[in-house]
Amino acid sequence: MATFSLVDNNPSMDKLTSEIFSILENKFLFGYDHNVTPTKDQVSVPIDDMKLHKHMSGKVRVLSIDGGGATDGVFAATSIVHLESSLRRCSGIPDARIADFFDVVTGSGVGGVLAALLFTRGKDGEPLFTADEALRFVVENGHKLSRVGKQGVFRRILGNSSKNGKVFRKMFGDLTLKDTIKAVLIPCYDLTTGAPFVFSRADAVEMEGCDFKMSDVCAATTAVSGPIDTVSVDRRTRISAVTGELATNNPTAMAITHILNNKQEFPFCNGVDDLLVVSLGNGEPSCGVAGNQTPSRAAMLKIVGETVSDTVDQAISMAFGQSRASNYGRIQGNKGFIDSENLNKGKGTNILKLAEHMLRQKNVESVLFQGKKCNKTNLDKLEFFATEIVKETERRKLNILPTVVLRQTTTSSSPRTSSATTLSITSSN
Repeated sequence: MATFSLVDNNPSMDKLTSEIFSILENKFLFGYDHNVTPTKDQVSVPIDDMKLHKHMSGKVRVLSIDGGGATDGVFAATSIVHLESSLRRCSGIPDARIADFFDVVTGSGVGGVLAALLFTRGKDGEPLFTADEALRFVVENGHKLSRVGKQGVFRRILGNSSKNGKVFRKMFGDLTLKDTIKAVLIPCYDLTTGAPFVFSRADAVEMEGCDFKMSDVCAATTAVSGPIDTVSVDRRTRISAVTGELATNNPTAMAITHILNNKQEFPFCNGVDDLLVVSLGNGEPSCGVAGNQTPSRAAMLKIVGETVSDTVDQAISMAFGQSRASNYGRIQGNKGFIDSENLNKGKGTNILKLAEHMLRQKNVESVLFQGKKCNKTNLDKLEFFATEIVKETERRKLNILPTVVLRQTTTSSSPRTSSATTLSITSSN
């Protein structure tokens, strides 16, 4: 692979390089308790912040969306609607989209479908779906995408095997992972290799064999009764996919691992202090059974998935340490207050009311080996993180170094020789 250079034959990068050396020079000269202080004209970030080594690059903003859960995607979709509304209000941009405020999105199962709907670019350059439209989609289809039935989920939704993917193909057409607006990560489980497989925009841009149609990605991550034969656009990669809820129902850890190990796109992200994560659960399922009755296989799948999700949440919360209150937010419905009778009705207004009810519950913070703590409500926490995300967006206007350097697709029809040829210095706003 060719060596990647940020400055070769790039006038804009010559200017950036000059600014970088200028900031380093100022830090060297004025970063100590000397009497000499630089003027405002000498630096492009606030002097006090420079002394504290702040705002050098910024925090990577991550949105993570769980698989089905108790509300089959409706709770997460409702959370996104409220989050988008708060972001619009805090930023003063009435038509802003959720994709405008995040650098990375990851979703599993129906959460992966939400990620695809909200972060895939349409013909007008805007995301295909608004948050409200995505909510309507999961209200109508979420229970079909997340539950195992006697006939199999795709037979019920899409008819026979020759029509598999019809609904998703209608929504996405020929759009692929390369057509996503920000970094996208959507997992499934590959029965061929016996290991998780992650559909990644970064991989799709770098390697043709990793580019898949978005309709196939959504079919793979929601293949509850799979497997679904999934083939890359160039036909070189073939996987036998089943639901991403098996691979990683809570994909937050996967996203963090990707960011910390992807220095080409996130060159200055070195730890949790450089992250701002909003993780959306989908409501812990009520899987209790009477007496000694054995849970069904579907109930066991839900129990395992949510148990793993909760463990991931606790581990990540501990990893963030003292910064978890400001850098990591988990929004999850409270199992103890779910109305099973209303939940089993599971359609339309009842599910929406249940999701709204869970958003108004006390937010539960999981602390490994210390149990759970109830804080302010889920809505309050969404509002808090919307404010923090907008602050981060504003801080980037003062940053010298780019927080995110997204790989860009080539406009030429000739084959790419390496990932370096497709990189462009585009800092996410």
